[in-house]
Amino acid sequence: MKSIYSLLFISLIAVLTFNSCKKSFLDEDVRTQFTPSTLKDALSFEAAVAGLQKTVRDQYEGDQGIIALMQTGTDVARNGQTTAAMAPYETYSQLNSQDVAALGFWRWGYQVINASNVIIQAAQSGNTSLTPAQVNGYVAEARFFRAYAYNFLSTLFGGVPLITVPVTAPKTDYVRTPLDTIINLQVSDLTFAATNLPDAAHVVAEGRINSAAAMQLLAVTYLRANKPDLAEAQLNKIIAGGLYKLVNNRYGINSLKPGDAFSDMFIYGNMRRSQGNTEAIWVIEEANIPGGYSPTDQHRRVWVPFYVNIPGMIVADSLGGRGIGRIRPTNWWTYNLNLSNDMRNSSYNIRRKYYYNDPSSANYGKLAVVTSNTDTIQNMYAHTTKWYSYTNADPFGTITYKDRIYMRLAETYLLLAEAQFKQGNLTAAASNINMLRTRANAPQVQTSDINMDFILDERARELIGEEDRRITLMRTGTLVERVKKYNPTSAGSIKDINMLLPIPQSEIDVNKGAALTQNPGY
Repeated sequence: MKSIYSLLFISLIAVLTFNSCKKSFLDEDVRTQFTPSTLKDALSFEAAVAGLQKTVRDQYEGDQGIIALMQTGTDVARNGQTTAAMAPYETYSQLNSQDVAALGFWRWGYQVINASNVIIQAAQSGNTSLTPAQVNGYVAEARFFRAYAYNFLSTLFGGVPLITVPVTAPKTDYVRTPLDTIINLQVSDLTFAATNLPDAAHVVAEGRINSAAAMQLLAVTYLRANKPDLAEAQLNKIIAGGLYKLVNNRYGINSLKPGDAFSDMFIYGNMRRSQGNTEAIWVIEEANIPGGYSPTDQHRRVWVPFYVNIPGMIVADSLGGRGIGRIRPTNWWTYNLNLSNDMRNSSYNIRRKYYYNDPSSANYGKLAVVTSNTDTIQNMYAHTTKWYSYTNADPFGTITYKDRIYMRLAETYLLLAEAQFKQGNLTAAASNINMLRTRANAPQVQTSDINMDFILDERARELIGEEDRRITLMRTGTLVERVKKYNPTSAGSIKDINMLLPIPQSEIDVNKGAALTQNPGY
């Protein structure tokens, strides 16, 4: 964003030099805020898209534990070092309409939607200098992000207010739109985006959204609409397009060091397509991008244990930097799910052992052992290494200066297996899961193994630390069932009403002109 605004400043200086003697130069042309009337040329639309991307990137800003809510209280994780926002997502009896996280998710979603609507309306106004191709391109980007926000909101809350034009004045008569109407808008938006966005080889900048990302989100939307055949068609397009390949061989900056092909994908400096990651479909760029980081990106603090609390341990980049153990994987994920010879369960991808690394310690170099003083809930436990990162600029670990992989080809195969399972094609579903099993040197699955639980298990093996697990379980209608089965900490408090979050009470209270109804049970 800083680069874009620098270009804007340079352009304004050029205009000042050229028009210094013209009275018309005194006319206001505000470019620091974007409304449909201020978006006129490609430069202003580029700045508006950059602002939209920044809003999307800040999806989990706010309470330090808010990113943890997508994992804790599910089948894969429980709370470690808990914040106030995290507590109701483990002890579900505390979840109510005053929930601060639900309000944060709601507000973020509508910020993205409104910013998208501004770009869409302005581009289609006929009052710009854009070419038809540019109009379609900017509208496609905005419609992708609008669909992304609506998918997030409608998965969490069900039917939500539908807004397709910019909100420019106070409005207090919102009503909830039926879920199928929201899904239909997502289908329309994503179909347009998939048709009009460039592929990954032709985007104007690597961080910009591409057609395959739209196809993948469209497939998810079709799965939600119970149209698995249409989902399968979109996913097959991505695979058949040939731009993406599973990472089967070592690559990148640490390829000559100990590791494996799977771990290479999550190394700082290896995560983007240009860095050799042939699986990457959508990557949120943070590393080495001016303005690219989110102010309180807490991924490292969530996923990396607070090992520095253990006497004899100090912060080390090889241990992921300084985490604080916001979550602790469930015993099911830790001891029962992962396969012994599976590359995804190697020591490079899941850390299970620690060695005392403080040279001043009498135990230096010895295997760290779990005792009553090491507090395995927060300080020492098995965990994914995907969020390891360290920079001398922030040894305290406040911010994660690391790219985020939001979509990659491995999930394409898992979604495809899900779509085929729902159509009864178990042979094809097993074959697509075996694409990932082959890469991981894991045992092949049989047709008889395939059911929804097995697919969700495989997602946990492949995508731990990447997928928003809560969203996956809510989308598939399995959250309550799997929490009761695999998470004893939350099993006693979760109820069927928790398949949806409460509509924020503050939103209901200010909506004086109409009834914004609450979800049942809250």
